[in-house]
Amino acid sequence: MSVNHGANLYDLSSKYGFSKEEFMDFSSNINPFGTSTLAKEFIINNIDIVSMYPDPNYKNLKKSISSYCNCLQNNIVLGSGATELISSFIKTINPKSALLLSPAYSEYENELSKINCDITKYFARYEKDFKINVFELIDNIKENNYDLVIVCNPNNPTGFTFSCDEIKQILSSTSSFVMIDETYVEFTDTSVFSCTKLVDTYKNLFVIRGTSKFFSTPGLRLGYGLIGNEDVKNSINSHLDLWNVNIVASSMGEIMFKDKNFIDHCSDIILRERDFLINELSKIIDLHVYESNGNFILCKIKSKSITAKILREKLISKKIIIRDCASFDGLDEYFFRVCILKPDENKLLLKSIKEVFNA
Repeated sequence: MSVNHGANLYDLSSKYGFSKEEFMDFSSNINPFGTSTLAKEFIINNIDIVSMYPDPNYKNLKKSISSYCNCLQNNIVLGSGATELISSFIKTINPKSALLLSPAYSEYENELSKINCDITKYFARYEKDFKINVFELIDNIKENNYDLVIVCNPNNPTGFTFSCDEIKQILSSTSSFVMIDETYVEFTDTSVFSCTKLVDTYKNLFVIRGTSKFFSTPGLRLGYGLIGNEDVKNSINSHLDLWNVNIVASSMGEIMFKDKNFIDHCSDIILRERDFLINELSKIIDLHVYESNGNFILCKIKSKSITAKILREKLISKKIIIRDCASFDGLDEYFFRVCILKPDENKLLLKSIKEVFNA
């Protein structure tokens, strides 16, 4: 099976003759500042823990997540990456019908297809700048009574985000299960957009998060889900492997979620750089740039002078990788996405794109 969730640096390195480290990867949406120094130093100084089993109950890790997400510790399930929990949740509730807000991460549809679920896609439209009216969405959910509604919030790749209050309106208006993927929510104002605190009240809510993007640890494979529905939670846990989170991931997680200096530092710079890139890219007349609450920006080549694939090829020769978004449902060959890297790299991306469009 071919998996395409961003650049394969191994293949590109072989094809173009650059080392993996030389590429500036604007396609993978990973925090460019790396992970928590406190967490890394702990592992370096305590490497012998690899000879120990993790705590099978992960009490300290769950305590750290509980404080970080402002939810009850008992409502946390752990996974080897967020994708494992997406799969486990869908298999557990076994929906016969699901509404999938699109464009979206392909794994949702892949997992729904495995159980032969009837999938309806609710498309955000570029004519409306990919913004979704929550009341129109609620009307659709109530009319069709889906078993499951899946929302990526902020949405990847469009950057559109429902507020916590809007998610609360959805939950209050339906008995459908609602799965909210908050992979990118830490790049926003979480007090406005995150709905983790709602799991303690709404039994039809499942919130997915991971550490790959904001905490820049895709190699750890640490994900967590938040759910207040006892039956569903117990069923998910009963099908997860014992010690499914390794001791390095568990130990780093305990520290990362409490490293406020790291969290605040990354948020401040990335949000500032995102606003800078949106503003500067919008000045290129060939492009339409969409508002985003993620650490990425969706753009359309409105002049249609070249395709996103051609733009990507031109930039790869400069060791810059962007995401051609033609593979996303609802988008065409003129859409591309860039994530936020460090200030100097963002300036180089901007300069290189301007050169392509003679802007």
